[in-house]
Amino acid sequence: MGPAQVHRSLVLLIVLLLFCRDVASRGEMNTWCVASLRAPESALQEGLNYACGQGGVDCSAIQPGGSCFEPDTLRDHASYAFNSYFQKDTGGTARCDFGGAAMFTYTDPSTATCKYPSTR
Repeated sequence: MGPAQVHRSLVLLIVLLLFCRDVASRGEMNTWCVASLRAPESALQEGLNYACGQGGVDCSAIQPGGSCFEPDTLRDHASYAFNSYFQKDTGGTARCDFGGAAMFTYTDPSTATCKYPSTR
């Protein structure tokens, strides 16, 4: 590969990286981690307990009177906790898995009163 080809390859790589950064900054690649629709309640509860306990998530929003308490379902509360755990991990080592009880979504699960943060 000659110098001209290396230069063209580097320019193309830089353009691609700038494009990806621009798309992400406009919010077109938002990602949330939510409870899987196929997960059994026992797996949801276990994941919720982990996220709000050892996982260090502030789960006050899903407690009675909190902004994300309604709807008051295990699946909704687990979704909030899973996403909060996933998003707080700025090092990027957390996975959206919770023993198979979680999944990624690109549709904002937020409601009028409960805002889910997106994409780390």
